[in-house]
Amino acid sequence: MSGNNTEWWRNSVIYQIYPRSFCDANGDGIGDLAGITSKLDYVKSLGVDAIWISPFFKSPMADFGYDVADYRDVDPIFGNLQDFDNLIEAAHQRGLKVIIDQILSHSSDQHPWFEESRSSRDNPRADWYVWADPRPDGSVPNNWMSNFGGSAWRWCTRRRQYYLTNFLKEQPDLNLHNPEVQEQLLADLKFWLERGVDGFRLDAINHAFHNRSLQDNPARPLELDENGLPPVNTYQYQWHIHDKSQPENLVFLQRVRQLLDQYPDTVTVGEVGDDNTHKVMADYTTENRLHMAYSFDLLSEECSAEFLRETLGKNQQVIEEGWPCWSISNHDVPRPMTRWNKGFDPEQAAARVPMFLLTQLTLRGSVCLYQGEELGLEEADIAFEDLVDPYGINLWPEFKGRDGCRTPMPWVNGGEANAGFSPVKPWLPVPDEHYHKAASLQEDDSASMLNRFRALLQWHREWPGLATAEQEIVDTGNDLLVFYRRTETEEFLVAANFGHQADTLELPAGFAEARDITPAGFAGKVTGGTAALPVAGARVLYRKKTGSGQ
Repeated sequence: MSGNNTEWWRNSVIYQIYPRSFCDANGDGIGDLAGITSKLDYVKSLGVDAIWISPFFKSPMADFGYDVADYRDVDPIFGNLQDFDNLIEAAHQRGLKVIIDQILSHSSDQHPWFEESRSSRDNPRADWYVWADPRPDGSVPNNWMSNFGGSAWRWCTRRRQYYLTNFLKEQPDLNLHNPEVQEQLLADLKFWLERGVDGFRLDAINHAFHNRSLQDNPARPLELDENGLPPVNTYQYQWHIHDKSQPENLVFLQRVRQLLDQYPDTVTVGEVGDDNTHKVMADYTTENRLHMAYSFDLLSEECSAEFLRETLGKNQQVIEEGWPCWSISNHDVPRPMTRWNKGFDPEQAAARVPMFLLTQLTLRGSVCLYQGEELGLEEADIAFEDLVDPYGINLWPEFKGRDGCRTPMPWVNGGEANAGFSPVKPWLPVPDEHYHKAASLQEDDSASMLNRFRALLQWHREWPGLATAEQEIVDTGNDLLVFYRRTETEEFLVAANFGHQADTLELPAGFAEARDITPAGFAGKVTGGTAALPVAGARVLYRKKTGSGQ
């Protein structure tokens, strides 16, 4: 197959589904593929372009699917391959693209490849993972740290060597320096492309290669917390120069792109977390590598206008023809309703959530939304005895892990158990405060968060010029985030108040008489040459460029 990519993904809106927590169709307390299929009409009604499904592959679930034991099969808790084929068909019938997670940097320690690799030093897959001898004193090969804290090395008694684990000890790192490993992973991608997937979200893709010298990472100056204490996670104690983002990865990503180019209209979006995020995003989304990438910058605790200006400005300086995908929430971080609303009263917090989405939709790039964001769900406070995330259990109580954003979707609040997610006790509890935000309660309320999201996504479709417009961030020096989007014929001015106080913006020349195209529901008004913006207020102004002939 061959053909030109229509680049549908530029300016697209992707809806992330965490299958364990979306909808339980078979009544075992865990969401599944059939449950996703049953809710596709709801997903379509949001106005999104595609869904991204987190891992559903066969797995021992040490990291809830991100430890893959078979790259070509569905774990029985989620269904089977026929269920997946049914989902693909149903999504495509509704005009929805389907993107699936792929974990190319590591597998499960129960994958047959690893079981063979660790059996000896001379078996056919002995070099499929990253193995290293101990130092003369028996200690680990170098100072590399796991993302989840502690050494990135685990001892294997059979080989009397250490193996590399950038995440959990149950997730050994694949050795992509081995050409056989690359060929196998590309073949596994092709397996899913042949089944009709429209693309891949590549998990932690800049971890795919390591520096074969195994050189120590340099120490990083520690940022102390408000109590004067160093970080809880030892991963933050060093600059990650040698354990990820290696140059060999760029060549491999070109091979991935060559494969996808054989399947028209398919896409890759890479998860990139790095000390030099913007440079890595730029490198990974140019020269026929990834189509787009997202980083952890907007998944941070910080969301001031100053922080956003700095982050967006850095990205703009280096990414050039590359393409970002902006995400402010996912299955790994606290929900923005809680994380980005510290210090705001409940009414202001609820008003700020649509402002966050409007900002995403008007930035240069694509948008990724996480399930439940459209309902305005808060981060759940999970009791220690209910935690299942090993990340949180290991670092409790200073870090509570990722369970708080992974609780089940609340579908109904009409007396049904577990808000309609499952008829039995779910794998994580449905928080009491989520019941009154159930989708069924919000459906018929035109002012609900759910319907605000739908209206915003519809508005987004009505302004296709935003898809390719260039961007310029304005340094206002205050709590207003202001930026231009420009094409050859039209110009947009976006302003949003991220602060705790009302503010005003003196409009630049040419915009005093511009058309106000702000979506309904946002406080603020334009009078003469001034835009008044209360807390969570926003304005989007539009004008044709002089001499455009339109």
